[in-house]
Parts: sequence; structure tokens; C-alpha cells
Amino acid sequence: MIKFMNRKSLVLLFGLIFCVQNLAFAQNATLTNIIVTNTRDDLLVYLNVEGAFTEKMKKAISSGVSTTFSFYLSFYRVRNIWFDNNIEDIKVTNTIKYNNLKEEYIIERSWEKSGPQVTKSFDEAQKLMSEIDSLKIVPLKQLEKGVHYQLRAKAELNKVTLPFYLHYVLFFVSLWDFETDWYTVDFIY
Repeated sequence: MIKFMNRKSLVLLFGLIFCVQNLAFAQNATLTNIIVTNTRDDLLVYLNVEGAFTEKMKKAISSGVSTTFSFYLSFYRVRNIWFDNNIEDIKVTNTIKYNNLKEEYIIERSWEKSGPQVTKSFDEAQKLMSEIDSLKIVPLKQLEKGVHYQLRAKAELNKVTLPFYLHYVLFFVSLWDFETDWYTVDFIY
């Protein structure tokens, strides 16, 4: 009976350690500074993600691991009596890759037509990765004056897939996965 209790206690102890370890490594990435505005012709959004870069992630990027943030945006017309009308769903990505030979960071933002941006500063690369700047949501001609609209936004780090069985050896890579909650902005046009 004592042996059984010890095994049970040991299993419980390892279970608690595993749960606490996962909570300790959980990231608290959040979307901040979400601004919905317009130009003469288009509805635009600006936003930042904070708390996405850990020390392990910074080291992995500096060693050449390509990393991608995905941003999901859904734009709705809010209706009180019926279901909300989904007007637009958008997914954009920001990808960073470090070139060891040139000692520079290459940031590709899928929503920018100007091509990749290159910088030698990790701080600048981190800033470029963490922001969406003047992303077009819909043309204003699709909106009606005086109507209630809602923008929902979320960000996540794409799961890193390693070749062959390296993901068993490098289990820590999964510890820097993150996904923010959905954030909403309500406004009347």
C-alpha cells in the first residue's frame, strides 16, 4: 500500500511540475494601440503586438530561424436583431529572417507592396515585426453612414516546423508559441 501511495504521489508531483512549467513559460502577448481610421477612399487599421518576443525567440531568430507573425482581422456590420454581417476577413503576415553573412534582418510584410525591409538593428526589426501600419480594410464606398461596425483582430506566432525529428530534440521551440485573444473595436461610420 505504501509503494502504491508513493507512486501516486510521484505521478501527482510530476503532473504539477509539468503544469506549473507550462504556466511559467506561457506568453502574455497582447494587441495594443488599435486604431481604425480612414483616408478619403479607404478604411485603415493600425495596431501593435506587445510581449511577443522572448529571449529564446530572439536567440532563435539570431541563429537563423525564420519566424512569422500572422494577423487576423474580421470586419463586421453589427445588427441588433439578426447575426452580424461579415464584410471582410483578412490575414496578413510579417516574417523575419536573419542573414548571418550580411548580419542583417530581412522583414517581409505581406500587406506591403514595397518589398522586404532590411535592417541591421534587432530593435528596429522587432518594431517592424510587431506592427501593422495603415492596412486597408475596405473601400469607404462599401460603408453606410450612421451604421454600427466592428473590427475584430488577433495575432499569433506561426508554429515552427523543424525538419525530421529535430522537434523531439528541440522541444523548447514550442514554448515560444503565442496567440493573442480577439480584440474588438466598435464604431459608427
